[in-house]
Amino acid sequence: MKKQNVSTAFVAASWIALGAGMIGFIVGLARAEMQLNEKGYYFTILLYGLFAVVSLQKAVRDRLENIKVTDIYYGICWFATLSSIVLLAIGLWNATILPSEKGFYGFAFLLALFGAIAVQKNTRDNMLQE
Repeated sequence: MKKQNVSTAFVAASWIALGAGMIGFIVGLARAEMQLNEKGYYFTILLYGLFAVVSLQKAVRDRLENIKVTDIYYGICWFATLSSIVLLAIGLWNATILPSEKGFYGFAFLLALFGAIAVQKNTRDNMLQE
């Protein structure tokens, strides 16, 4: 059974979500009145989260397609994804910024993670179509 191609609209929406989340988060950090080490913490959490969700998406998809993924790697992917979200939440909870800024960073982060998952999925689906 041939799989249906990923629509151009969904591919574009995925890239827009990834870009909007990442760029929004980074521009917010650049303009924020916080110390450089605090900005570095949030930037590192963003990179960690993006890598974690892409790796998790690949591991989940591999398992669904009966491609061997070790339990330890699968567990590390879940741990990295959840820990990036928890670390961001802890950082924002303790941050001395406005609640609206905390919400902005939280939503930008989650949008970027969703975008990264969708872009990875679309990339893999399109590779399988060729």
